[in-house]
Amino acid sequence: QVQLEESGGGSVQAGGSLRLSCAASERTFNVYVMGWFRQAPGKERGFVAGIDWSGRSTAYANSVKGRFTISRDNAKNTVYLQMNSLKPEDTAVYYCASDRAGLVVTTTPINYDYWGQGTQVTVSS
Repeated sequence: QVQLEESGGGSVQAGGSLRLSCAASERTFNVYVMGWFRQAPGKERGFVAGIDWSGRSTAYANSVKGRFTISRDNAKNTVYLQMNSLKPEDTAVYYCASDRAGLVVTTTPINYDYWGQGTQVTVSS
């Protein structure tokens, strides 16, 4: 069954913006650490951004720091990733994931229990 579902991906020119959304099927996800990961063809899945249950603590990969912003609206059971100043190297499938056991944001994919199906982001030169 689908518990996390990403949306908002698409194709944009370098320098453009996209806003990804991750909708949770159950309200219990509101107390979980949430993260965004991405995977380009032939590469390992890597951490992009994370947020704790309260939304007050966030973490970012160095490659996106200052350009991407993660946020959550627990009333809507939704996590967002605002992506600005996009670069071709940002091209990847972006995944939303939850870490039920975590109290703080971690960057390792194996720490996350539930995953969405992914949404494609393509940035052209």
